Amino acid sequence: MPKGSEKWTEYRSESIIAGLLKSGVVLAGAVVLAGGLLFLHRYGTTLPDYRVFRGEPSDLRSLQGILGDVAGFHSRGIIQLGLLVLIATPVSRVAFSIFMFLEHRDHLYVMITLFVLVLLLYSLFGVTG
Repeated sequence: MPKGSEKWTEYRSESIIAGLLKSGVVLAGAVVLAGGLLFLHRYGTTLPDYRVFRGEPSDLRSLQGILGDVAGFHSRGIIQLGLLVLIATPVSRVAFSIFMFLEHRDHLYVMITLFVLVLLLYSLFGVTG
């Protein structure tokens, strides 16, 4: 890419997307690793009781609960936050692509990518069980 060029080039766009994906995965891995190490430090010697099934705690089912657990330095909340970062990584790539296509003035791809982003967000937040 020539120096001083302010236009979005295909190379620049691909480089930003690659960096976004790499940094998201590395950050998510680091957060999960930190939470896992904390979990092992606190509960690594505890023997599990497989006779009783305990499902996911209710505080790990909402963003507010997860952030509360992270603030309280609870290992499961930290692990869950890492998983959320991992899920958010490709979603942020799609969101970035919208701006890239807008810069290229490619309105068809802007609309297609917006549709994909809406589907992703709906599948994450809109489906209730």
